[in-house]
Amino acid sequence: MNTEQKLEQMGYTLPAPPAKGGVYTPIKLFGTNLAYASGFGPAAENVVVPSGKLGKEVTLEQGQEAARLCLLNLLAALKNTVGSLDRVKRFVKLLVFVASDDEFYQQPQVANGASQLLADLFGEEAGLAARSAIGVNVLPGNIPIEIEALIELNE
Repeated sequence: MNTEQKLEQMGYTLPAPPAKGGVYTPIKLFGTNLAYASGFGPAAENVVVPSGKLGKEVTLEQGQEAARLCLLNLLAALKNTVGSLDRVKRFVKLLVFVASDDEFYQQPQVANGASQLLADLFGEEAGLAARSAIGVNVLPGNIPIEIEALIELNE
């Protein structure tokens, strides 16, 4: 079973790669077999994603789901760039930005939504990356979560 089939078996479908929101490269290939994914938000067709801050307008559970949506957008862009998610050798680093109310301190639990999806899809060795979960005041378009990643690819 390939990676996309496994994703579908898990109940997820890759969206169309998100349109660029500015002057940048969504996935930048570099080095021998490395890819850097720009920040991806949770926008999804036919899905209402709450806007605002965790701990205020957005619940922990909604934040975890938004993190999964961010990751699905990232995976769609990665597939678009490298041709197949089967090229993923491992996720090296995840950087999760969480728009947070001043009294919200559960950024790592929000990031777990994305990390668990990666672990379930690629296995713990390849899917569990080093990670930072950072609380920020605001994100573009008032989205609650944005995720960047560094990925090592197979040749």
